[in-house]
Amino acid sequence: MAREWIFLECPDCANRNYRTTKPGGPNIPKVELSKYCPRCRKHTAHKEKKK
Repeated sequence: MAREWIFLECPDCANRNYRTTKPGGPNIPKVELSKYCPRCRKHTAHKEKKK
């Protein structure tokens, strides 16, 4: 399967700060990473959002 682009969105301010790829296909869980949000000025658990 081809890799697909996803955005990582901050749950506090809804700002999409990071873009990354993940493997495409069925039954692949959503990505959640602890990343720094420059708008909130703190680390938050960014969650996957599609375009």
